[in-house]
Amino acid sequence: MPRSLRVRLGQYTHPGPKPVNQDFHGAVVPEGALLETKGVALALADGISSSDVAHIASESAVKGFLTDYYATPETWSTKTSALKVIQGINAWLHMQTRNGASRYDLDRGYVCTFTALVIKGATAHLFHSGDARAYRVVAGGLEQLTEDHRRWISREQSYLSRALGMDEHVEIDYLALTVEVGDTFLLATDGVYEHLAADEIPAILAASDDDLERAAERIVHQALERGSDDNLTLQILRIDALPDSDPAVLREGAESLPFPPELRPGMAFDGYRIERELHHSSRSHVYLAVDLEAQRQVVLKTPSVDLRDDPAYLERFVMEDWVARRIDNPHVVRPWVPARKKHYLYNASEYIDGQSLEQWMKDHPKPDLESVRGIVEQIARGLQALHRQEIVHQDLRPQNVLIDRQGTVKLIDLGSARVAGVSEALPPDRHPHILGTVQYTAPEYFLGEPGSPQSDLYALAVITYQMLSGGHLPYGAQAARATTLAAQHKLRYRPLREHRPDIPAWIDETLRKALQPRPEKRYAELSEFTHDLRNPNPAYLRKDRPPLIERNPLLFWKTLSLVLALTVIALLGREALK
Repeated sequence: MPRSLRVRLGQYTHPGPKPVNQDFHGAVVPEGALLETKGVALALADGISSSDVAHIASESAVKGFLTDYYATPETWSTKTSALKVIQGINAWLHMQTRNGASRYDLDRGYVCTFTALVIKGATAHLFHSGDARAYRVVAGGLEQLTEDHRRWISREQSYLSRALGMDEHVEIDYLALTVEVGDTFLLATDGVYEHLAADEIPAILAASDDDLERAAERIVHQALERGSDDNLTLQILRIDALPDSDPAVLREGAESLPFPPELRPGMAFDGYRIERELHHSSRSHVYLAVDLEAQRQVVLKTPSVDLRDDPAYLERFVMEDWVARRIDNPHVVRPWVPARKKHYLYNASEYIDGQSLEQWMKDHPKPDLESVRGIVEQIARGLQALHRQEIVHQDLRPQNVLIDRQGTVKLIDLGSARVAGVSEALPPDRHPHILGTVQYTAPEYFLGEPGSPQSDLYALAVITYQMLSGGHLPYGAQAARATTLAAQHKLRYRPLREHRPDIPAWIDETLRKALQPRPEKRYAELSEFTHDLRNPNPAYLRKDRPPLIERNPLLFWKTLSLVLALTVIALLGREALK
């Protein structure tokens, strides 16, 4: 039986001697797929004492986070999901203050500290702003995981330097930690931790017989007895079990359905009629079929017979359909999802009547620049739809781009895609780095680095170069052999104008930047690349006339030899006159 994440919680809050409790806390332990894709979350907020509405801020922050975090796309990483939600909450709180009676006095506005902990897979993700604290119990003591965002004027006076609602934008501290079974985490407001010694809390935990609710209550009351004059809140989380390494959403899809039989033209299969085979390879078998109920042509992809014993391959096969169902863009192939239940393991998608980009390139060995721009821009829009969901295609190549009869370009084959929200739940040894075709694989993959949107940008730039150059590659065969950082530093871009002198030099410079071996030196966004392909970048216009060595290498070396010969003659003459 596959294991899933299992935790125990203990929570307790008390107003202390104050009439209103401005602290607020909450936790969510979801079931099913959400437990795998989003994990367990708990959050704590502490309103500022000078504000009469701070308790509303605290409650809104915690409830908003625990609701909206689980509503973010499951493809997003934990960090992206949480930070986007927290930034949205902060903007809302700040707006409430600006629109209220205390618009000119933040000390009376909707302001609160905020600390949240998310346990997903074998990782703890911590988000923090303010002076509440997060701890991990270590060897009978407490390890403080957060920094107090409080500025002290004197020993008696201090003020919060950072909190939600203080400004339109807020800086959030983020920390990711690998966790183990038995790890215990605490979130506490200052009303608790300021009045207890570091060894007291672990001692109470150890004496509570694993009753974390009772332990939280005892710790809070101990702080009260020690003179705490503030609101007090404590949350305790202990990890009892960690999930298996592969996300259940993919594991269950690969295990719950039998493999399909061998498909042949004319055969009826699971509500379809097989028309003909479209593609056969070691990775998959692809067929044109007709959905008998909808009377519509679709494409069916079945797992490779040779790889059906490979769990990693099967996960990627299931991933392709899982990803496709989460993308709605005219430049990404759409899945075909009939109302009836599926009885075998296969993927169904829309049928695109057209040709691959690979065939288009054969038919257009020397295309005009405008045609290439149109194709590249459509590919970029498809990639942007993936990147917005934190998905990297990882296998972009001409065979995986289709052009229909209306000229619409679509990305296909998402089986190699890297999904941030799924990948972060896998241990490092489960991350395959090179899944694509080496000619289009970004150099960072050869160093064992994970893919990023800049990796897809590199592949798109290779395709662009290849279309314009008549099939050549920007680094020849050298890029695939450069498997060390030193070797990649030696890579030399081959100017496009060697193959197409009619192409403007600023296009060459655009491609040179997009094809930099290091991802941080490429364009930050696909939109920047496509913009510079259509609009001359002023920085590149100064390079419109290429150097002599590029325009006429023979003349360059002849000229250099003549200069060197004249220099030698001059030096010899000077020596003779001495």
